[in-house]
Amino acid sequence: MDPDSQSTIERRLTDLEHEVARLSALAAHSAASTDDAEASAEPTATAPELTGADDPLWFVNELGRRAPGAVMMAGAVETQAGPVRWQYGLMADGLLSEDWSDLARPLEALGHPARIELVRQVMRGAHTTAELLQLEHLASSGQLYHHLRQLVSAGWLVSPRRGHYEVPAARVVPLLVLTMIASS
Repeated sequence: MDPDSQSTIERRLTDLEHEVARLSALAAHSAASTDDAEASAEPTATAPELTGADDPLWFVNELGRRAPGAVMMAGAVETQAGPVRWQYGLMADGLLSEDWSDLARPLEALGHPARIELVRQVMRGAHTTAELLQLEHLASSGQLYHHLRQLVSAGWLVSPRRGHYEVPAARVVPLLVLTMIASS
């Protein structure tokens, strides 16, 4: 087979894969819209064409194509410290075969309303103990330091210098993913 014919076949196969992904996403989107109690009762004349970034399931479709059976989280976030580009994935079978008891400690550290608010405020730009003491959830500096110790110990915050706290870049996207999970 000559290189031009092979290139044409590969391009057509890629186009076909994208079209199948688009139709799958459209079907999933239509099913979700039908199930949604707030969906409009008025029929639409034509469904929007979903390709590339317009495909609401583009991440899932691409993940399924590249790594079937994988669970992944990813994000591209602008922070005060600069851009954070992060992704992490594991195979579902491996996750299900592991002991989850060690996961309780980092999750527990975020399980207190004052601690989750501290992390949110640090992500929003409050980095010093003086700034964090202004929060309504804290009655004293002792409580603040108690919660900060819990968050640092669990790895959700770091203290690069005395009285200053930051969310490590590798924890920004996981924190946002946990927030998405909790709010869904």
